Amino acid sequence: MDDRLRLIEALLFAAPEPLSEAALALRLGDEADVPALLGRLTELYAERGINLVALAGGWTFRTAPDLASALRSAREVPRRLSRAAVETLAVIAYHQPVTRAEIEAIRGVALARGTLDRLLEAGWVQPRGRRDSPGRPLNWATTSQFLAHFGLGSLKELPGIDELRAAGLLELGPAVFAEGLPADDDAAPAADEDAAEA
Repeated sequence: MDDRLRLIEALLFAAPEPLSEAALALRLGDEADVPALLGRLTELYAERGINLVALAGGWTFRTAPDLASALRSAREVPRRLSRAAVETLAVIAYHQPVTRAEIEAIRGVALARGTLDRLLEAGWVQPRGRRDSPGRPLNWATTSQFLAHFGLGSLKELPGIDELRAAGLLELGPAVFAEGLPADDDAAPAADEDAAEA
């Protein structure tokens, strides 16, 4: 096996998050054909227990999808996201960059103080500059950790409304996906579930 192939394999194995082709090229040198090496490595791991996959603008090893059922184990989840936090994350993912006021307008309710903090702690959202408008509000956007956690290569892979509806995942109501259409139970600002949790 080529030393450069071994090195790229080791770099990807040791990295805590997906590595971009540019980051790999810095380590391998200008003479290395990084896309070709990644192609060879992808082929080598295609039939193995782990596969090399492109995620969040980079490359990483993941367990083979067909082994998922054998690898599932019950574990405690330290903290689940509230419905309001899930809706907020969906609004940010589909409408980014978006301000707090825009999130509130789309959801139809005031955003509780801790909702964005929980998403920020999870590493799924981050501030991305300020809007050039009165008050200069922060813009919010998703992170590469969000993409990696949900197994997405880019935001273009987010499912559309028809796909979500077909999969039975459109239970959050239309407010998450279309401005000006609040869900019935979110009609009044006082009804926000996070208000009690904050």
